[in-house]
Amino acid sequence: MKRSVILSIVLISVLFLSCHRRKPDEKGVQVMAYYYTRWQNFKPETLPYDKLTHIIFSFTEVIDGEMKFPVDTLGMMLKILVKQKKKNPDLKVMVACGGWAGSGGFSEMARTPETRKKFVESVVKFIKQYKIDGIDIDWEYPGLSGMGNPYIPEDKENFTALMCDLRQGMNTICDNLVLTFAGAGWEKAFDHIELDKVMQCLNYVNVMSYDLAGGNDPYTSHHTNLGLIKMEDLQGTPAAAKIIEEGDSTKPFSTEKIVTYLINKGVKPSQIVIGSNFSGRAWQGVPPENNGLYQLNRGRWRGRAGYSRIREEIENKNGYVRYWDPIAKAPYLYSAKDSVFITYDDTMSVRLKTKYAAGLGLGGIMFWQLGADAPQDGLVDAIFAEKQKYKTE
Repeated sequence: MKRSVILSIVLISVLFLSCHRRKPDEKGVQVMAYYYTRWQNFKPETLPYDKLTHIIFSFTEVIDGEMKFPVDTLGMMLKILVKQKKKNPDLKVMVACGGWAGSGGFSEMARTPETRKKFVESVVKFIKQYKIDGIDIDWEYPGLSGMGNPYIPEDKENFTALMCDLRQGMNTICDNLVLTFAGAGWEKAFDHIELDKVMQCLNYVNVMSYDLAGGNDPYTSHHTNLGLIKMEDLQGTPAAAKIIEEGDSTKPFSTEKIVTYLINKGVKPSQIVIGSNFSGRAWQGVPPENNGLYQLNRGRWRGRAGYSRIREEIENKNGYVRYWDPIAKAPYLYSAKDSVFITYDDTMSVRLKTKYAAGLGLGGIMFWQLGADAPQDGLVDAIFAEKQKYKTE
């Protein structure tokens, strides 16, 4: 998940009373939430637990070959969060390790059986200490540098070994513990992952089907779109010309495209969790053609674009107009006055993602991050309302 050294919280489960009393993941759409503690005040008593199946608290990192918090206060926050399960016994609480800025220790740790054993032992100790329900490995990315991280070609096989070693270690505690990994929303990242082997050892791949466009891109586009976009849909736009110039045949990206890719690679639909992003991406210096979509820009817009602020201050306000792209199945905003283009998820697009997940029998939907949601009638509410239509008995 492309994010800075800020710390987050994800979906987590019931208190560690006894293993045999804990329920395994149920069928149906799982709703997994990441939560960034430094974006908003940490108020665990106000989180919408009744609408979530998991919360993922982030981040731990690989420090001295072990899974540890980079800041001691995070451990205290996690304990406070886990206490909330007394009132919400079906909730699963997990912890994410890594992140965009925190993945630097994975490659070296995973290189030998001895270093992997040390890490797994630290994870088992961590789970017991904090009474959590699972781990999300957010290595960005095996076989790739990510944020300038060390990497080697053998990361591919070492990642498989790490995940399967983790499964074995976690099973010594309880066979209902949840093990997931955060996967990219674009195909090339999976060239360095043995999907056929690694998926046998975990519950879900949490597909980061967001950040599909970045602030450094020379053209505007959608960053968390559901709908499949083909090159012919971009014909005649500056974006199409740039993609052809770059020679990247995997673009444009979409949730539907990466899900189809994973299923064709043999991943069970029930093990795929798709992603939503509760913050937008934006560019400045965007001309008005096509209401700013697929146009060149003059760089990243520096304004804040969490969903709560977008809805309260920007969407159809202050010169910004909301548009809907029926092909991408995604909204976007454009201000002709400020020449700013914003791509984001709204209640309509997350409902469609939830419907898509249920219709294909996917494992569920997760999102980054809970603290950016609107306090009332927000994106979590929309996901939950749509999920209820497909609730399994």
